Amino acid sequence: MVTVAKGVPLVGRDAELRLLGGLVERVRETGGSVVVRGEAGIGKSALLLAAGRMAADGGLRVLRTAGVEAESQVAFAGLYQLLRPVVGQVEELPGPQRDAVSAAFGGMHGVAPDLFLIALGTLNLVADAAARAPVLLVVEDVQWLDRASADVLAFVARRLEFEPVVLLAAVRDGFPSSFDGAGLPELRPGRLTDPEATAVLDARTPGLRPAVRDRVLAEAAGNPLALVELPFVVGKAEDGTATVAASWLPLTTRLEEAFAARVSELPTATRVLLLVAALNDGDLWSETLAAAVVVGGEDLTVDDLTPAIDVRLVEVDGGRVWFRHPLMRSAIHQRAGLGQRQRVHAALAGVLRGQADRRAWHRAAATVGRDEEVAAELEAAAARAQWVGGVETAVFALERAAQLSEDPGLRGERLLRAAELAFELGRQHLVVRLLRQTEPIELSERQRSRLVWIRDRFDDGIRDVAAGARSLTELAGRVAEDGDTGFALKLLWGAALRCFWAEPGRAVRDEVVAVAERLLVSPRDGRLLAILAYAAPVERAAVVLDRLYWLAAHEKTPMRAARLADAAILMGAFDLGVGFSTTAIAALRSQGRLGLLARCLGAQALSAAHLGDLSVAIPAAEEASRLTRETTQPVMHATARAAEAMIAALRGEEDRAEALATEAERVALPVAASPVLATVRHARGLAALGGGRNAEAYEHLRRLFDATEPAYHLMLRCYAVGDLVEAAIHSGHPVDDVVLDMETLARTSRSPVLHAGLRYARALLAADTEAEELFEVALRADLARWPFARARVQLAYGGWLRRQRRVAESREHLRTARDTFDALGILPWAERARRELRASGETSRRRVPDARDQLTPQELQIAQLAAAGLTNREIGEKLYLSHRTISSHLHRIFPKLQVTARAALRGALSPPESTVM
Repeated sequence: MVTVAKGVPLVGRDAELRLLGGLVERVRETGGSVVVRGEAGIGKSALLLAAGRMAADGGLRVLRTAGVEAESQVAFAGLYQLLRPVVGQVEELPGPQRDAVSAAFGGMHGVAPDLFLIALGTLNLVADAAARAPVLLVVEDVQWLDRASADVLAFVARRLEFEPVVLLAAVRDGFPSSFDGAGLPELRPGRLTDPEATAVLDARTPGLRPAVRDRVLAEAAGNPLALVELPFVVGKAEDGTATVAASWLPLTTRLEEAFAARVSELPTATRVLLLVAALNDGDLWSETLAAAVVVGGEDLTVDDLTPAIDVRLVEVDGGRVWFRHPLMRSAIHQRAGLGQRQRVHAALAGVLRGQADRRAWHRAAATVGRDEEVAAELEAAAARAQWVGGVETAVFALERAAQLSEDPGLRGERLLRAAELAFELGRQHLVVRLLRQTEPIELSERQRSRLVWIRDRFDDGIRDVAAGARSLTELAGRVAEDGDTGFALKLLWGAALRCFWAEPGRAVRDEVVAVAERLLVSPRDGRLLAILAYAAPVERAAVVLDRLYWLAAHEKTPMRAARLADAAILMGAFDLGVGFSTTAIAALRSQGRLGLLARCLGAQALSAAHLGDLSVAIPAAEEASRLTRETTQPVMHATARAAEAMIAALRGEEDRAEALATEAERVALPVAASPVLATVRHARGLAALGGGRNAEAYEHLRRLFDATEPAYHLMLRCYAVGDLVEAAIHSGHPVDDVVLDMETLARTSRSPVLHAGLRYARALLAADTEAEELFEVALRADLARWPFARARVQLAYGGWLRRQRRVAESREHLRTARDTFDALGILPWAERARRELRASGETSRRRVPDARDQLTPQELQIAQLAAAGLTNREIGEKLYLSHRTISSHLHRIFPKLQVTARAALRGALSPPESTVM
């Protein structure tokens, strides 16, 4: 029986202990994470404590941290507490990671690190420590960790499969945390059974009178902590020496009352020390003691804390003091009067003179009314927090600074900056709360413009399309007249997004374009081109494409490339889209900007899928899907899933394509995200087309061209012209109206995908007397970077020649098409080419499975990078994985590809020769 404290068994938790013990025992073979979730007092802390003891007995190094429900917020405070024993090893990390982690802990200044670069550094720091001895990470009360620490630890928790590391995180029910929806295994300890509850009570408090015993069992209702704590106050209530919280109050409240009652009987000096420890956002005993001396006005020592240790309220070890349960801390906090708390915070601020951020928060908690000096200190703390990636901490610091501001203009400015940061976090409730506080303040014209921008951009352009686009455009015009071109471009980008996500009408789109083209910016500015592409993808296609092709040849600035990729993809210039997104991805990886990286990977995946380059599309889509989930971008995640559905359709994986399409549709339908819905329909149409179900394919694809359908999109329909015509002619459906509409559109638009689709469609629809010339026209077009489109023309042309009894001529086109589809891994079309060749009387060849068939998307990506000559550490830095994880993946990859060394990977990744059947 595992014990939590000496001689005290942990009752009713055998299954939970077996699970945690198994993780600890197997840690040298495989790591992992578990979230222990449940109500207050259910035994989460006891389980983590038991796991820690099992780990220590097994030779593991145990690192701990805990969230603190406090009046202060310091970015990465919880993470530093966890890593303090190994922080000396930070110098061993690669340069960018070393600098990022050092900056997070206040050790250096320079370029602001991204949160995810800090997270990668943390992962490698823990992994390097685990190489010396396996590590158990214990994280208590995740819901009260500073958000930056919690985000980093959630990132680490998802990447421990191949590390000798186990992470256990305790989260209380009813509180949001970064571990919600993280996809991690969860353990939910339930309430104890009646016999188990009786055993706990009798073991911890033997000899209770029957009436007291029965009442405790009834009120505890199987909650382990209640069984331990309630006997104390219930017994005194029965004796008439104390009151007890009414049984109808929440159990959490009754437990807090129980702890408060225990504290009230302690000596005065002990109570002072406990109050300081409860309000201190750190755990160093030296800080608590120094501040308590100031508050109590007398010399205190650790001996004054002994009474609290004896009754198991706190523990002191290694210079640290911590509460055995967070309810003990909150009970002490709530029982203290406001004046007492302010005196303690003031004392802590005096003790922490060398720690500017913590000092600022404690000064703020000690302040009543307005105080500009303290407000300025908090504003500086917010800037430091934002600089190291602690954006949520910066939001709360700016909000508190606003409340302390003496000048209304400064108050409004701080609230608006906080709202802008809250928008970056995707916290709508915070944005609303902060903007509401600006209502009584007389804002400047510039501040009112920012308020409108924040309010209107929160939905990412998905809702309130026409009104939102028009108001943002009008505001952009006024801002531009005042000379703020940069802000005007931001406003217009918000308006253009609305034009992309739904159709606001030609008049609204024309207004966006008119204001954009009046701005004093370079005509090749990537921001301007993206606005024009999104607002007027047909009307401004020629000018946007001309500038994009020029920039592709002359512009190599990585950070401009992300917007250029957006513009290129919407124009249907997928070859440019792949090039620009590849350039942007390299820069975003190095900077750790995973939110933007996820979007850019999605753009790369869609572009490559349309070109048929699945070796690029498969890993890009998988990583985009994973990162959009990690960075909490639900609509972008749906976009990535739709791209994965399209890739699965091209691979002939119809069940997977439908599952992915359905998942994307679930997110996109409620918000009417037509680009996602269009991609979903396109994916379903391709799956049906590849499976030979032409009538079904027609029904899916036709919806992209029907303005009354949710999947209709002004530009994305252009991607599917050839697919629709192919489905129509093989299922007997009319399609003349769509082709006529697209031909009219093509006279204005120079979209490469539209013109390629129409060339294919014309050949398919032509009479036999005209078809040959139209097929030749389609093949003479520059499709060198569009191999899928070219192979489809060759397949259709070869089939037409065979039906014209020109069998010998047909075979050349059919062979080329087959070989191209084989090389691309587009299996349904490769099989169609084989069927056509068999019909022509030629024995075809069987395709040999390649790396795309044998490896997972992530394994394929790692193999490609290793084949390019990157080391494990370099691959890990790119993919935000530890180098040991990369090594483990490669050990799985080698036997799958039947190679034994990295040098052989390049050949193994090349499409194999087909074999004669």
